[in-house]
Amino acid sequence: MYATIQQRLGRLTGSGIHALLKESRIGLEKESLRVNSEGSLALTPHPVALGSPLTHPWITTDYAEPLLELITPPMATFAEALGFLRDVQRFVYPRIGEEILWATSMPCVVRGESSIPLARYGSSNAGTMKTVYRRGLGYRYGRVMQVIAGIHFNYSFGQAFWAGLQGLEGDGVPLREFIDTRYFALLRNLQRLGWLVPYLFGASPAVCKSFLCGQPNRLRQFDPGTYYEPWATSLRMGDIGYQNNQENKRGIKANYDSLDAYVESLRCAIETPCPEYEAIGVKVDGKYRQLNGNILQIENEYYSTVRPKQVPIGNEKPTLALTRRGVAYFELRSLDVNAFDPLGVNEEQLHFLEALTLFCLLADSPPIDAVERENIDWNEMTTAHRGREPGLELRRNGAMVSLRAWAAEVTGAMEGVCRVLDEVKGPGYLEALRLQQAKVEDPERTPSARMLREMRENGETFHAFARRMSLKHQRYFMALPEDADRTREFTGLAAGSISDQRAVEAADDIDFDEYLRRYFAQH
Repeated sequence: MYATIQQRLGRLTGSGIHALLKESRIGLEKESLRVNSEGSLALTPHPVALGSPLTHPWITTDYAEPLLELITPPMATFAEALGFLRDVQRFVYPRIGEEILWATSMPCVVRGESSIPLARYGSSNAGTMKTVYRRGLGYRYGRVMQVIAGIHFNYSFGQAFWAGLQGLEGDGVPLREFIDTRYFALLRNLQRLGWLVPYLFGASPAVCKSFLCGQPNRLRQFDPGTYYEPWATSLRMGDIGYQNNQENKRGIKANYDSLDAYVESLRCAIETPCPEYEAIGVKVDGKYRQLNGNILQIENEYYSTVRPKQVPIGNEKPTLALTRRGVAYFELRSLDVNAFDPLGVNEEQLHFLEALTLFCLLADSPPIDAVERENIDWNEMTTAHRGREPGLELRRNGAMVSLRAWAAEVTGAMEGVCRVLDEVKGPGYLEALRLQQAKVEDPERTPSARMLREMRENGETFHAFARRMSLKHQRYFMALPEDADRTREFTGLAAGSISDQRAVEAADDIDFDEYLRRYFAQH
């Protein structure tokens, strides 16, 4: 496998096509909970000064009203993407009053399901659909799980790179078909090696006891206010976080063999009734509880560590956008919020993730059969809960292999990719790789180990640690000088988004029942 990667990398550099990697684009999405100064979930509405979450391009909300989602446009460099993410958070802070943005993925001081307000998007059909979808998630999985925050890494290769790679490989299919096929091959490999992300960057080895709302669990007590697992890396990615248990029970998983297979597997889940969800009811006493009673309400309900993406036009279904225009980029969703960086993510992480992306693109990628799918899921879950455990083994090709040995193999084989990226896009890739290799050699260097170590040394509960880091980050942003141009830009976008929401509401000419019928009738 590794020899094949090096051969393909050599052909890229020998042909000069590697220079086209400069055309790649990166985008970031950061979820951040608004909390009060004590660290409890904010119960205030989304601030008007931030604009409309329905129509603002860069500042919106996710599941809950206080769960901000801050988005960057596709950028040419990491510095640009991180700079935009910094600027948007600098804009947000003065407009949330005494509230702060929580510095970790896992929330704290959650006072039960009823204390979590659903995100609100206005009275339009589009806004109503977003709120009903979230109401359905609450009925299906509980509201508490939905306020976990994460970082999404969005990445695309440029068209010229794809055309050059196709010519180099002598593949005569239409370019769009070639691009779709290679993106799905890349996504399969990112799943195969997906356990690396929580090991290297997981930052949720502990949770506030309030998060579990008194429910029985298998976690250990770290202190009177905190549960943890001694070797955990990312409980967010474990079985107390995002899971699609209904799909697992019914054997329905997204199929990454091809774009058509992926779209069909999601379509099947969206159209297949689920007795447990049907029992909830769809429209009860004139009020929608969920969009439908099927295994998935819509595509976004399917949680995966990586997703193929295409930008929908208007009210277009995501799978229809993929079918019509192919894969435009992919979204990696397994990054915890980095509690040790005010931005929630840093260049070291991004350099490594881009190198891993190119590495996975160049590797062979056969279809994933049922056994390998089970192994991928098992490796991810095991790493999330026990990733730093001495001697831990993962499943690979019908055998057990040491996590450290496998991680050392992969990171060692990535050196050639990092040298090429250093040459094309500037230094930082090989240095980032060395930092990850040090974490493989010594698990105490991982952010999950660092978090537990700081909690022990400071005698802190998870809540106290997260609040301390949140206040530290608040001071960082408030001390940044204001960029007048950025402020004018974001202020204008906020005002414009409110006008846009009103226009959407005014344009509705059908009731919500008909709107929903037409939405699901798209083919």
